[in-house]
Amino acid sequence: MAVRILGIDPGLRHTGWGVIEADGARLAYVACGAIHPPTDADFAERLRALHQALAAVIKSHEPDEAAVEETFVNRDPQSALKLGHARGVALVVPALAGLEVAEYSANLVKKTVVGAGHAEKAQIAMMVKVLLPRSDAQSADAADALAVAICHAQHRGARRRAAMLAGK
Repeated sequence: MAVRILGIDPGLRHTGWGVIEADGARLAYVACGAIHPPTDADFAERLRALHQALAAVIKSHEPDEAAVEETFVNRDPQSALKLGHARGVALVVPALAGLEVAEYSANLVKKTVVGAGHAEKAQIAMMVKVLLPRSDAQSADAADALAVAICHAQHRGARRRAAMLAGK
C-alpha cells in the first residue's frame, strides 16, 4: 500500500517542501516547492506565514506522514535560535494535522540519498532527480525537502519496528 510522505527542510527565509509516494521500494514524485516568508515582516508574522503555507501544502497534497530535517547547529546562537523557531513550526503544523512526524539529521538524509554524509547540495539535487525522474525541484530547498522525504521512505519501516519493540 502506498504512503504519501511530506518532507520539510525548515528555514526562516526559505522552507523547502516535497511530497512523494512510497510503495515498498518504489518512489514516485508528487509535488515540491519552497515557502518564502516575507523578510521585511516582523518575526512573528514570518512564522505565521510559514505556518499558513505549510498548512496549505498539507491540505492540498494530503500526506499520510511527515519528515523534518533536524537543524544544523550554527556558530551564531541568535541565528540558530531563529532557525529553531522555524523548525518548531515545521514540526507542529503536520502534528496539528494529525500526521506522524519523524526527524532526521542532515547527515543521515545525505547518506541515504547520496551515499555520503557530507554531500554537497548539487549532489543531493542530482540524486533526487535520479531517484525521482519526474521531479522538478526549482531550488535547493525543494530538492533537500524531497531528499528528506526519500530518507523517511527508506527508514520508516525500521523506525516502526523499533517503536514496536520499545512498546510504543
